[in-house]
Formats: sequence, structure tokens, C-alpha cells
Amino acid sequence: MNSNVINWGIVGCGDVAEVKSGPAFQKVKNSALISVMRRNEEKVKDFATRHHVPNYTTSASELINDKKVNAVYIATPPSSHLNFTKQAIKAGKNVYLEKPMVLNSKEADELLKVLNQSDVKVTVAHYRRNLPLFMKVKELLDANVIGKVSSAEINIAQSQNANLIAKTDENWRLNPEISGGGYFHDIAPHQIDLMYYYFGEVAKITKGNVTGKAPSNDLVEGEVAFKNGVHFKGSWDFAASKDKDRCIITGEKGTISFSFYSDEISVETSNKTETFKFENPKHVQQPMIEQVVSYFLGQNENPCSVEEAAVVTKIMDVFCGIE
Repeated sequence: MNSNVINWGIVGCGDVAEVKSGPAFQKVKNSALISVMRRNEEKVKDFATRHHVPNYTTSASELINDKKVNAVYIATPPSSHLNFTKQAIKAGKNVYLEKPMVLNSKEADELLKVLNQSDVKVTVAHYRRNLPLFMKVKELLDANVIGKVSSAEINIAQSQNANLIAKTDENWRLNPEISGGGYFHDIAPHQIDLMYYYFGEVAKITKGNVTGKAPSNDLVEGEVAFKNGVHFKGSWDFAASKDKDRCIITGEKGTISFSFYSDEISVETSNKTETFKFENPKHVQQPMIEQVVSYFLGQNENPCSVEEAAVVTKIMDVFCGIE
């Protein structure tokens, strides 16, 4: 086996792996997708045939322990993330792990403990860090375009007809035992991770209003004070009458505003208003997977570590009142 090529196996080749991530493993340099797993034999065989993957199995353990596979992409629902990642670490396989990384902070602590006792590399799939729009936001912040940042606010509102949430045959996202919560646990990890990525270490996390049946709440609100002085406030409403998707970052010289599901950034200062437009790649995780492959090959730093994702998990726990 060529040690300069990452030979991937996918555990859980469902909806996310179909377009967002799966094909990217075959398109990235020094990367090959050689095996896929799903419990339904008919569906996994169909995936392997359509995507030209040479091997398939209905057993996660079989794939993880396949000697030809040297890295595993875990794309199952969150309730199985910890178990499969621990299996992969035991087998000495590097892991690219879907978000939310685990169900809660207790599981995050357990994963960190196991990982720190190994030489395995694990990256968490907070792939928006590597998409053009969100990279541009970071570039603008780093360039001090709006001066010293004082606050950031996210407002997400979804009516029943909105399409922010992925549709699946079995809506496991509303089963807290599988997802960790409700729709908040499905989309908020990306958004909270970007705030952490932009503003750094956390000083204090504060729970806001939470309504609806816990832990799959209809409304989740919370605040984070970052050590650099930025104050963040977030609101996620999944029982709204009107859809909304907006983030606004305020600095002493102006604002940067964008949405998480569009292609545009607006920068307003006292002198002018600028608009930047972007187009995502066909396979939105491909830029992140490129970074992951390079990391696994020892060519760059981890693009999103378990330690970083554990901070996001902690913020989500506090926001939802999970102690």
C-alpha cells in the first residue's frame, strides 16, 4: 500500500456522502475512496456501483479493520460517532469525523482521553472554515476592515417550509438519542464553530431562552463572551412564521453581514458599502478534505481538531441547558 496516498473507507454512506463529501475523496490529490459501509446491503451496493468504489460492506468493524483502508470518514448519525471513532483509533486509522462531533461534552471528554493516548489523527468536519465566503469573512476580520470587533449576532429562523435542514427518509434529527437534540444540533455546530474560529478563546458561556420539548427544542438562545472582548449572541428558532438567516459582526468602523446559506457578504463602513459574491464548489466538503488529506500526510496542521470541536460541543450544551 502506498503510504503517500490516503485510502479512505466511509462508514455511513447516506445522504451527506452522496454529493457533499463522498465524491471529493476521489477527486482530491493523494486520496482514494476504496471502501464504503452501510447497514442496508442493497443501498451500499448501489452507492459503490454508482460512485465506482471497489469494495462495500454492511459491517463498520469490517471496514475499520480492513488493512487496505488507512483513514475512515465517519458519516453516521451522531449517536454512533464516539463508538466508531474509538474503534478506528484502536485500529490505528486516522479519522475524518462528521459534525456534531459527539452527543455531548461527556462524550467529547471521553473521545479526547482516548485520542490523547494514541498517535491517531482526527479532524472534525466543520468544513465551512474552508469555503470561500467564510474564508473571506476571516480575511476581512484579520485585515481589520471594520476595526476592533465588539459584537457578533446570529439569527436563524425556520418555518415549516424552509429547507435549511437536510431531508432524510428517517428523520433521526428529531430523535435526541440519535442526534443529541433537535434541529439545533444539526445546523448550529457549523455556525458556532465559525464564531469560535473567528474570535478565539471563550471566557464565558451563558444560556438564554430555551423553549419547546427538551432537548429537541424549538427555540435555543445563548451568549458567549470571548477573551478578546467580542460578545456573541445567537438565536435559533425552528417554529418561526418567517424564515431568517443572518449573521452581523459589528466593529468600531462598521459591520460585516452575511447569511450561512447564501453567496454574499456585505461590508458597510462610514466611507462605503462593498458586496462580495461567492460560489461554493459542487462538493462543498472538498476544500476541507484537501486540508485533511494534507494533514494526514504530515504536510499541514489539523484544520479542525477534536479540542476545538469540544469547545463547540460545550457551548451547545450550555445553550440547551445540558449540564
